[in-house]
This record gives sequence, structure tokens and C-alpha cells, in this order.
Amino acid sequence: MIDALSLGAGLSWASGLRLYLTVFLVGMAARLGIVHLPDTLATLDSGWVIAVAGGLAVVEFMADRIPAFDSLWDAIHTFIRIPAGALLAAGSLGHADPALLTIAALLGGTLAGSAHLTKAGTRALINLSPEPFSNWIASSTEDVLVCAGLALALFVPIVFLLLMAGFVAFAIWALPRLWRGVQGGFKGMAAHMVSRLGSIGGKRD
Repeated sequence: MIDALSLGAGLSWASGLRLYLTVFLVGMAARLGIVHLPDTLATLDSGWVIAVAGGLAVVEFMADRIPAFDSLWDAIHTFIRIPAGALLAAGSLGHADPALLTIAALLGGTLAGSAHLTKAGTRALINLSPEPFSNWIASSTEDVLVCAGLALALFVPIVFLLLMAGFVAFAIWALPRLWRGVQGGFKGMAAHMVSRLGSIGGKRD
């Protein structure tokens, strides 16, 4: 049960950050016999699934490093990462009781949503800065976190679950602050643009 919980939490959390990379890495690990997945996740080691996930992971790798476009990418994937995290979390429990699978899906979607919103909020704040290097640093950090997190979830489940408890506590603390920061940043940008337009109009008069 600990292994199943860790697998579900790992897949849903990582999906909130990098869905395609998550499916690719876990699928490859299963195909190479490094890990054993429950029958309900057996499709992840399909050659077609691995190939498509790998291709999309490359696309996301590039899209996530383009300032402003990464926030658009995140906005679109709000409707993809969270449901996928819920499905993967439910699948990690195998053929369990339907009520338990429903609970797993709800918790998995919540965990994926927390990771996704934390990532998206952080990126929105970073995009308020004009320099591009912070996007590359943030993207590379997320890639490393996903790889390290999945490794812990698969091979050191207790440590991973403890870290996830810490992440949930951090997300509860950080998300309201990120939201206020993003709102303040965009309001400041809007006020600056209005001021600039007003000054240009005044010069013309």
C-alpha cells in the first residue's frame, strides 16, 4: 500500500509540473523492467505512448523556456495536467474498491493541481521580469525536480511521501501569496502602460 500511495502521489505531483516527461520516464522505466506498474497503468509502457509522450516532452521543453508563452502553455494545460494526475493516481492503486479509486482520483487531482498552480504562479511572476534567463533556470529546476521526485517515489516511497506532506504545507502557504503577487504585478504593469500612453498623448498635444 505504501508503494501504491507513493506511486500515485509521485505520478500526480509530477504530472502537475511535467505531464509528458512523467509519462515518458515512467513508461521507459517499466518497458526496461526497472519498475513494475499495476495492470491499470500497463499502457504507459506501450511503444506508441512512450514515443508520443517523448515527442510532446521535447515540445514542452522548448515551450516552457519562452517568456510569456510558457504562461499560455500552463493556462492551456490546466485542463490537461490536473485530470491526467487524477487518472494516474487512481490507476496506481490497481483494481481497488471503486470508492477508494474515487478518493485516489480526487486526491491525485488536488496534488496535481497544487503543483501546477504553484508552477504557473511562479512563472507568471518570473515573466514580469524582462530578462529571459530566469525562465531557463526555473524550467531546468522543474525538470530536475520531476526526475528526482519520480526516482524517490519509485524507489524510496516513505521519504517521498514525507516530502510530499511538506510540499502540500508549502503550497497551502505559498499559493495565496503567489496569487496576490501576480495580481499586484499585472496591476503595476497596467498602470505603467496607462501612464506611458498618457505621456505620449500629452506630448502630441
